[in-house]
Amino acid sequence: MRKGFVLVFMVCLSMMFWTTGCSDKKPVAVDTTAVDSVLVVDTAVVDTMDQLISEQPMPKAADELFDDFIFNFAANRKLQLARIKFPLKIVDGDNVSYVKKNQWEMEHFFMEQGYYTLIFDNVRQMDLVKDTSINNVVVEKVNLTEEKVKKYMFKRIGGRWMLNSIRTNDMVHNTNASFLSFYQHFATDPKFQLESLNNPVQFTGPDPDDDFSTMTGEIAPETWPAFAPELPSGAIYNIMYGQKYAEGNQKIFVMRGIANGMEMQLTFKRIDGEWKLTSLSE
Repeated sequence: MRKGFVLVFMVCLSMMFWTTGCSDKKPVAVDTTAVDSVLVVDTAVVDTMDQLISEQPMPKAADELFDDFIFNFAANRKLQLARIKFPLKIVDGDNVSYVKKNQWEMEHFFMEQGYYTLIFDNVRQMDLVKDTSINNVVVEKVNLTEEKVKKYMFKRIGGRWMLNSIRTNDMVHNTNASFLSFYQHFATDPKFQLESLNNPVQFTGPDPDDDFSTMTGEIAPETWPAFAPELPSGAIYNIMYGQKYAEGNQKIFVMRGIANGMEMQLTFKRIDGEWKLTSLSE
């Protein structure tokens, strides 16, 4: 379901970026610090893309899994307007306001940066992604630089996913506040990143000699620069499928590409009071 939609989206997206060259470098995460769901592109091309996508009806089955729904919601202007409970309640700290339908601006979420993130406390929580019984999901836009978290609150009503409200608060009030603060430092400071490695880091990745196999091993601090992934900083979109976060001593940070099949999983554990990267899986 998702693949068919993403194919349409990426074909349209390629119209915008057909001049971009290819390289054999690792996927580069976009720093969205100064960007709030806006790309500087030809508006005529964007309008054409939106029109093409809007002409693709969302399959009814897409409401079963939130993943299928959100990809359609993020790219289809007509569907997005139909699936928002207007007037939409906006809570920013202690301030409450409402947005009418004619005031709403299209929100593309993570589609423009090409990936989204997931944060889990344990492996069991990862099964929630495919749980069709879930009726409440939150998409967090975490601005790591400004230490703000904007939460898009989705609820399934009568079998249809709807955006019910948006809530913004300081990151310090987020259950993952201490980890997110650590992560921003880890993602932007190479020296601190090296100091925050467990010795060794367990590694699982594709076998360069066999496209259908994986290889495992250990990464010592001195060889880390050869394996270090480019991590998103500035802002990330994190999807919460109902998992209940605790302060805890473990966080599984997952990056998923939208159409390139890229997935990266970093496991951090708090050891002697300090967060350490213990495993990397690509």
